[in-house]
Amino acid sequence: MKKTTEFDEIRPYYDDELPEVFEQLIEDPAFQKATSFVAPGIPFDMLAEKIRACKTKLDFQKAFAYGILERIADDYTDGISIDLSANSLDTAYTYISNHRDIILDAGFLSVLLVENGLDTVEIAIGDNLLVYPWIKRLVRINKSFIVQRALTMRQMLESSARMSRYMHHTIKDKKQSIWIAQREGRAKDSDDRTQDSVLKMFAMGGEGTVLSRLKNINIVPLSISYEYDPCDFLKAQEFQLKRDNPSYAKTTKDDLQNMEVGLFGYKGRVHFKTTPCINQKLDELDASLPKNELFQTISKLIDQQIHQNYKIYPVNYIANDMLSDSNNFTTHYTEEEKHNFSIYLDKQIGKIKIDNKDESFLRHKMLLMYANPLINYLKATGCTE
Repeated sequence: MKKTTEFDEIRPYYDDELPEVFEQLIEDPAFQKATSFVAPGIPFDMLAEKIRACKTKLDFQKAFAYGILERIADDYTDGISIDLSANSLDTAYTYISNHRDIILDAGFLSVLLVENGLDTVEIAIGDNLLVYPWIKRLVRINKSFIVQRALTMRQMLESSARMSRYMHHTIKDKKQSIWIAQREGRAKDSDDRTQDSVLKMFAMGGEGTVLSRLKNINIVPLSISYEYDPCDFLKAQEFQLKRDNPSYAKTTKDDLQNMEVGLFGYKGRVHFKTTPCINQKLDELDASLPKNELFQTISKLIDQQIHQNYKIYPVNYIANDMLSDSNNFTTHYTEEEKHNFSIYLDKQIGKIKIDNKDESFLRHKMLLMYANPLINYLKATGCTE
């Protein structure tokens, strides 16, 4: 009999659990229907046999997730790339990044790691996205661990402490790298900021001082830069809906739409860049600072690392100039690129179908989404152009 652990409710499946989970997945009519969209024209029986042939989670990822993500990259991007030069490749890290796409941030990262001869990452994913049993099974097969949401304050503290212990166990004992977003949910305006609460969760596990606990999980800030965000119009729409109705909240249907549009919308170029593990910088901090001040300092440190390593595209310069009605960055783009971006904005805004549609407000929000990475990059690097 397998020994139960405190992590069983949230961890990815063990490899020896996969045969039973595969059968549950294969028998689920909703999963069968979903595969018909992802792999049209391929008989489900053939897919089922291919699933059963997988012996490990990595086998499954290489047989299914890797191929699907490669096709998405081929069909809906102008190329994905990564710069891993800042760190040794033989250490398990906690990659903490800005968050653009619900699925593809961690998905593309794993593809790029495999292409560099490395293992895929374990992925922190909120249970609010696990709207069907087959999705929950699938993400746990795909090396995800569950971040529990919508809990009471006491439950949240208990859940956060358990997740922190799991992360420390994963880095220290399993020697397995992790990906986690710097905040709960995506920054809708691309003004990426690390939530102190995420770092406080990190420090709930392990032993010793706050700084030693954080050092134990080898935090590496990761900058993710999408040239285009296919969900930009959905994010702008959400801004107006919340402006007009402060109690507005997204539904499960909205989350599913964001996932679909994010997967199958055009993203242009996509680049990932790791920055050095912050352990050395943590050693330089004053450990006697009050805890809240210490966490705020570390959050700002991570933000600076992420901001200064964005890849800046012409659309970022164009959006900044359009937002300020200036020509400050005209050397970074052509008139044709500006014209094409203006047409793109019109097309995306045209997809928004809501009452009392405020096109001026929506355009401003979308321009801000594309300008903010440049604004933060300039601030972090001290550049003026």
